[in-house]
Amino acid sequence: MAVNLLRRIGIFILTAFVASMLVFLLLSVVPGDPARAQLGTDATQAEVEALQERLGLNRPVPLRYLSWLGGLLHGDLGTSFVTRQSVTPEVMNALQVSLLLVVAGMLVAIIIAIPLGTMSAMRQGRADGVMLSGLSQIGISIPNFLMALLLVVVFAVRWGVAPASGWVAPAISPGGFLAHLILPALALGIVRGAILSRYTRSAVLDIQRDDFMRTARAKGLTSGKALWRHGLRNALIPVVTVTGVEFSGLLVGAVVIETVFVIPGLGSLLLQSVANRDMAEVQAVVMVIVFMVLLINLVVDLAYTIIDPRLRSAR
Repeated sequence: MAVNLLRRIGIFILTAFVASMLVFLLLSVVPGDPARAQLGTDATQAEVEALQERLGLNRPVPLRYLSWLGGLLHGDLGTSFVTRQSVTPEVMNALQVSLLLVVAGMLVAIIIAIPLGTMSAMRQGRADGVMLSGLSQIGISIPNFLMALLLVVVFAVRWGVAPASGWVAPAISPGGFLAHLILPALALGIVRGAILSRYTRSAVLDIQRDDFMRTARAKGLTSGKALWRHGLRNALIPVVTVTGVEFSGLLVGAVVIETVFVIPGLGSLLLQSVANRDMAEVQAVVMVIVFMVLLINLVVDLAYTIIDPRLRSAR
């Protein structure tokens, strides 16, 4: 177990290192000069070169990368080209907001997916089972931004039961936080829940065909009791895999939802940084998103060994 843990952590560190190189190199070759973009077209070449020197843009790319990587290892995400201040506090604050939104969306997705997928599998071939499968297909076909707009029109504009935009920190007002969180979380979670329900349905159907489930039913257990006592844990293994992927997708997909609901998360910060041509802040936001995706994948890999003892390493 310890060897497996160390091996996966080593892979995680190596992947994060390679990802940091790719993020820096790809953003370094983006067309346009940040110094020229900040000074405007009327700036002289001497002024542009002076600003490039202050920002460190005139140094070779390998030296700039090593300097940036050293900052990352010490918790420094870089210095903004626009404000000349560290971007770390702003990015960390935005990350907290995005994580709250993504976790809430994931909870909504799981609450929808597990019952819907299980019931759809248990009632396969019946009218209600077909209806549940149809609902999941409809949910998959709706994009996140369209779901967000529909929720705003119905619950915020027509019924007025939830705010259409904005964000309140939970420390300031728990009630206001929940009120502003519910629609974005539903917009993220409904679509992902529909996707997860399809995988849950497939996993439950596969488990029901296994020999140990037939034996449990032959001993007198109903299909529901046999699934609850013996099959559900085995069915969770592929669902956990997809849940990790969908969690990463939620983190990336939150960019659109944060824009629709005017939420100050990583998505809004990334769009603002791109508009300002602040490549240092763009690098920081992208690297944080990549790191979180890799971390989620690491947690999912480790969860396998907890759910399925067969995947644990031998002594």
